[in-house]
Amino acid sequence: MKHRRPRHRRRGIARAVGTAGALAVALGVGMTPAMAAGKTSNEPAATGFSPDDQPHQADRPDQPDGKTPWAPENDEAPLHHKPVHPEALASGRTAPTGLQLNMPAPTGQYSVGMVGLHLVDKSRTDPYVPGGQHRELMVSLWYPATSTSGHYQAPWMSSISGAHFLASRGLSPQQVTLPRTAGHVLAPVNTKLGKLPVLLYSTGLHSDRAMGTALAQDLASRGYLVVTVDHTHDANEVQFPGNRLEVNTMPAGSHSSDTLKVRAADIKFVINQLGTISNGGNPDVGHATLPTGLSKNVDMSRIGMFGWSLGGAAVDTAMQLDHRIAAGANLDGQFFGTAPSKDLDRPFMLFSSGTHNRNNDGSWRTLWSHLKGYRVDVQLHGAAHLSFSDNEWMVPQEAALLGLSQAQIQQQYGTIDPNRAVAVQRAYLAAFFDQELRHRHSTLLDGPDRKYPEISFVR
Repeated sequence: MKHRRPRHRRRGIARAVGTAGALAVALGVGMTPAMAAGKTSNEPAATGFSPDDQPHQADRPDQPDGKTPWAPENDEAPLHHKPVHPEALASGRTAPTGLQLNMPAPTGQYSVGMVGLHLVDKSRTDPYVPGGQHRELMVSLWYPATSTSGHYQAPWMSSISGAHFLASRGLSPQQVTLPRTAGHVLAPVNTKLGKLPVLLYSTGLHSDRAMGTALAQDLASRGYLVVTVDHTHDANEVQFPGNRLEVNTMPAGSHSSDTLKVRAADIKFVINQLGTISNGGNPDVGHATLPTGLSKNVDMSRIGMFGWSLGGAAVDTAMQLDHRIAAGANLDGQFFGTAPSKDLDRPFMLFSSGTHNRNNDGSWRTLWSHLKGYRVDVQLHGAAHLSFSDNEWMVPQEAALLGLSQAQIQQQYGTIDPNRAVAVQRAYLAAFFDQELRHRHSTLLDGPDRKYPEISFVR
């Protein structure tokens, strides 16, 4: 039901939805056809804790130096990539009528609000485009809200970016209706909770920030301010105000360690902008409307970060760069560069799929030996690398359109039930950050629990 608002607020809300950018989960299966068929890349494999001389590779950890593609080179490589034509983007403005995708609802006790922000870092130039333009980002803020009545539920992906993604896979908005999230745009912040602890999210290589939506909105429903970050020109599509679409322009052969440095700088900049909000300011380039109650309610003393795949590796790099990040969690991402060889004295969680852990990933062993604070290493059996993204629950729903058999789905996403995979990840991430940022000890982190037999602890 639409809520009639004063004219000046209507513009702010439109900006909030638009500047949320690609709030969508990409529907890709995350593997190239060759990888899905069990073939290896023609490029040399990464060595396990890939030094700076390695470009982006598929790491292959079933052998000490990595020999099978459990982590794809491109976390959003479409199964059937097709050129995107202008008319395909225009079709995104029409009313969709196809398959309706649905996502798992948040499990916390609070309603969820959401706002998107357009941020420009005038201290840096964008390394992925010529011309020396300033680095600009789109981020989404998810937070516990009070009344959501009359506040629009944010879409996963706005029309232009959504059409771009679907067209690249040979699909259209008429075939697939992307879901709405649990985030109500500009719903007032629940100020009764006091200042909100902060969690930042970095996604997989070339994927959209929305790939962490199921986790982000669940953590928000538990009382966190969660900020999902699109790394512009690394992500396949990012929509900016005015329907401007920026796509992946990362040079071929880019080194993972260099990509992680860019991402870490992005995260540090975003934290600085959160500080502006905490002090009563508005960092959005166009000064888009902020939710009531957000100003001065950001807890800059309690900041954590989590990420999936290359975004998981970015957590360690960002923590080395910015000591304000008090705790970090890596969801199944191989580390690159020199960061894992440096001591880290803050709490860290390694959270891996069923075929990957520090026993077969040299980069994880290296980091583990340099973790000087609290550390925990858990493994989700039955899960695959892609299980830690929103693809886990989405792709099985659209398998028929993608031409995927049940066997192919299990090969790429594991044998665990999709909803169960999401539920377990939510429980353990919340337990870790509750313990480290809220000082609420969780017995889930003490050892195996009968409620979660899929989890084992790597000792």
